[in-house]
Amino acid sequence: MKTIKTTTDLAEFCSRAAETDYITVDTEFLRERTYYSKLCLIQLAFRGDGETDAVLVDPLAEDLSLDPLLDLFRDPDTVKVFHAARQDLEIFYIDHGVIPYPLFDSQVAAMVAGFGEQAGYETLVRKIAKQPLDKSSRFTDWSRRPLSDTQKAYALADVTHLRQIYEFLRKKLSDTGRDKWVEEEIATLMAPDTYVTHPEDAWKRVKTRSNAPRFLAIVQELAKFREAYAQDRNVPRSRVFKDDALVELASTKPKDMGDLGKSRLLLRDARKGDIAQGILDAVQRAQDLPKERLPEPDTSRQSAQVNPALADLLRVLLKAKTDVSGVAPKLIASAADLDALASGERDVPALSGWRREVFGKDALRLCDGQVGLAAKGKQVQIVEL
Repeated sequence: MKTIKTTTDLAEFCSRAAETDYITVDTEFLRERTYYSKLCLIQLAFRGDGETDAVLVDPLAEDLSLDPLLDLFRDPDTVKVFHAARQDLEIFYIDHGVIPYPLFDSQVAAMVAGFGEQAGYETLVRKIAKQPLDKSSRFTDWSRRPLSDTQKAYALADVTHLRQIYEFLRKKLSDTGRDKWVEEEIATLMAPDTYVTHPEDAWKRVKTRSNAPRFLAIVQELAKFREAYAQDRNVPRSRVFKDDALVELASTKPKDMGDLGKSRLLLRDARKGDIAQGILDAVQRAQDLPKERLPEPDTSRQSAQVNPALADLLRVLLKAKTDVSGVAPKLIASAADLDALASGERDVPALSGWRREVFGKDALRLCDGQVGLAAKGKQVQIVEL
């Protein structure tokens, strides 16, 4: 098992990899104590005929620049293959401003190709590569050096088996004409906005029970402060204060340090210093907002009247369609999407692209009363009305 620790060695490997059709990629990182992921190891492999066709790259090595790898990531002639790529891509985009292209995500491909919703790497290795996978090193500290042989073997397996998985899935998608479906899904992974959280939008992820405009304004300001603070200091947002504390603060509207001291949910460190002052300033900014500038909740789905019987029929239709197509149901439509369809909304992902072909077209016909559903044995069939 070769570990690359110099730019020269990395350049040599990437030069050989660039002559092939694809390269498999994985990373190991830490994020428990930071806002941004700390890259600790990169695994690379391509289809060759020697032991050096799969290597580990140590990004913590002093004499290593990742520039040769970033150049390979930009090479349009070599497909970059990941499994569950989102977190890996976030690291490369945040740290280096690069999103590997062209891209193939074996998890997405497996969900399209009939491996179900739980298309984990271990499952694919077992079903496609017909190999066991030792996951005992999954939760080790990848920032510590030296790495053990067990850690190295575990890490390398994440890209060596991926070669066979990629070739199998690529052929299956091509044979079934579904390769374009995967390309549609990967377009989201290629979008830079996927990996950037703007502090002013952070409040939209906070779950609240109240839609009162002033309350939402406080939630907005508190979430904005927390996100910016976490980003600036590279600490997890939960280390600043958690969502339940944020909602509590939006309800109690603290005016001074004494009020903060009465909070049941606020962490001790957040009751003093920069965090405490940031909380008070955020609450005050929200309180000072004129009524016309208060945020308005998105009540489009809540206000729409869901037809529960139609929603149940759509669920049955989705199950029937995915049983036939083998596509994972959650990749086509979420429960919220089905409820939206049953309430008359038509701006949902299930009605566009490949989803429309697999499910959306018949879902609209069902909603419009043009077709019904009937059970025949263990199958559900569409009946023209």
